Amino acid sequence: MNSSIKLWGGRFLKKSNPLFQNFNNSLHTDYQLVKYDILGSISWSKSLLECKVLTIFEQKSIENALKILLKKVSHNPKLMLNSDSEDIHSWVEFELVNMIGVLGKKLHTGRSRNDQVSNSLKLWCKNIIYKLIEDLKKIQYTLVLQSEVSYKCIMPGYTHLQRAQPITFAYWCLAYIEMFKRDEQRLKDSLLRINSSPLGSGALSGTFCNINRNKLAMDMGFLTATNNSLDSVSDRDYVIEFLSIASISMMHLSRLSEDLIFFNSGEVSFVELSDLFTSGSSLMPQKKNPDALELIRGKTGIVYGSLISILVILKGLPLSYNKDLQEDKGVLFSTVNIWRNSLKIAELVLKTLRIQRFNCLKSAYKGYANATELVDYLVNKGLAFRDAHHISGKIVLEAIKKKCFLENLDINIFKKYSDLFELDVYNKLDIVSCIDNKSSKGGVSFNQVLKSIKNIKNSLYFSCIN
Repeated sequence: MNSSIKLWGGRFLKKSNPLFQNFNNSLHTDYQLVKYDILGSISWSKSLLECKVLTIFEQKSIENALKILLKKVSHNPKLMLNSDSEDIHSWVEFELVNMIGVLGKKLHTGRSRNDQVSNSLKLWCKNIIYKLIEDLKKIQYTLVLQSEVSYKCIMPGYTHLQRAQPITFAYWCLAYIEMFKRDEQRLKDSLLRINSSPLGSGALSGTFCNINRNKLAMDMGFLTATNNSLDSVSDRDYVIEFLSIASISMMHLSRLSEDLIFFNSGEVSFVELSDLFTSGSSLMPQKKNPDALELIRGKTGIVYGSLISILVILKGLPLSYNKDLQEDKGVLFSTVNIWRNSLKIAELVLKTLRIQRFNCLKSAYKGYANATELVDYLVNKGLAFRDAHHISGKIVLEAIKKKCFLENLDINIFKKYSDLFELDVYNKLDIVSCIDNKSSKGGVSFNQVLKSIKNIKNSLYFSCIN
């Protein structure tokens, strides 16, 4: 059977315009779904056997041929790109007919490309979600390893890009672990909504074959079948949800990149990025640019664009299937490539960076990051918080005038503002004390950070073995 013949050609007297034919074809994009289309077709053949459309011999012949085809495309996923087939569904059917003759034409009984493509796309999404969950675990594990070696590395924490309170580099790492844990959880949650098969919905109103759709769905690894065929063939909520999760996760990667770009800058020098993930200037020989991180930050905008694209594609579509939906796969596949590559690059950047511990500590002493401890000190002595805050601000002004740290001020200056100050205030202003005072759950104290590291490592370990 010639692959240029269309699955829908019987009603037409003229051939398609070559420009339209090229415009209409999706093989160059949806070839990535061919494995899942074949797996769905194998399951469909079993359902056709159960409802007596196929004999046992016919079903086995079709299944064996499809398995041979599956092996071919597994070795060469781009095998069909030299074909002039309209899409993967056409290509699989034509290949099947070439292998087993007219029997191959029976496979499409009772189904439509409308339910086929959604089914294949859902199977693809399920598979890639599991891979992305593993990618997210890897970057969390890299961050927790950095936390272990840097839990005593004190650095300033920032608000408004101004030094705020002292934290540790490990604590910074743990913050991003929380973000990537939420991304992982969102992906797991999305599986609940993607785990229903549309196969058997037909073009829009179901199929004449008495298919056990729930059994068919479970044979392909879904939990159940969808409930309404009209919705099933045009539903792309799962694509929107996936791209939304991708956008949130890329935002987290972009924030991490921005932090590391700042930490790596000459003005701060908290970390030094490896030569492996930086580049130089064609003009200025001294430059070492954080290009890998800047590219993650830039590619985040492309992923946001993909989310907007699918929302705009879908916003005006009437029920049920419309050819606009062909455009969903390009934005989805490109987003997955960007997301997975960005996670891998970020993981490697984190593995290979060098923490400049002395610079971190030196910077933590600047900016009066321990001023909040003055407030807490006075509050613990019985003063109202608002009054303690006001007095502490006045003392900071004194230190600024004298160009010295708070802990270098004479005790008489403290007493000038409140008789509650005693010599023990200097212990409270010590930077290590500032860290260890924050000992409640989620705080920056060394013990809390070590507890968090242990809990995260256990969580990652048990999730991997399960």
